[in-house]
Amino acid sequence: MKASRFLFLGLFVVSCGSAPDSSRLNADTEAMRYPLGPDHSVTPGETCQHPDTLRYPEKIPYCTRDVSTGEKNAIIRNYDKTFGYQIGSMARGDFKIDHYIPLCMGGSNSTKNLWPQHKTVYEKTDPLEQKLCELMAAGKLLQKDAMEKIRRAKNNLDQVPAVQADIDDLLANGRFAPIEAN
Repeated sequence: MKASRFLFLGLFVVSCGSAPDSSRLNADTEAMRYPLGPDHSVTPGETCQHPDTLRYPEKIPYCTRDVSTGEKNAIIRNYDKTFGYQIGSMARGDFKIDHYIPLCMGGSNSTKNLWPQHKTVYEKTDPLEQKLCELMAAGKLLQKDAMEKIRRAKNNLDQVPAVQADIDDLLANGRFAPIEAN
């Protein structure tokens, strides 16, 4: 077993020119155990179809949070079975079932809008999500624009700083147009 590890390491050094960073290897291996974003084949996103109320100046249909523990567990099992993840064997407290299109943006509780999100992901996207919803509530951002930005961030974690910078720039330069109530 040790010989095969050294052989692999040696081949990696020859092909890459340097030894791999062990922390990077651990991070890559860990990330393969869970999704870094929703898989669109099972989580394409869906907006609220049966709203409990309307919110914001734009009158966005809003669904109250309603996802049972059984549904959450089924979503985890589905991602594990379908994509080979190992979420079910990991600490449950490290995950939440995320609304791909957030409820505050008019997302639904449908399984088409839910996926298991690891804490390393939601620590990056949740602050952005909150800011986007605050802008919608203030009548400074349309639902379609907020959804485009959160999808960009959740599908490309490396884009979170750029999306945040875009929001900051829009706020600093007052480029948000007020949204009229219908």
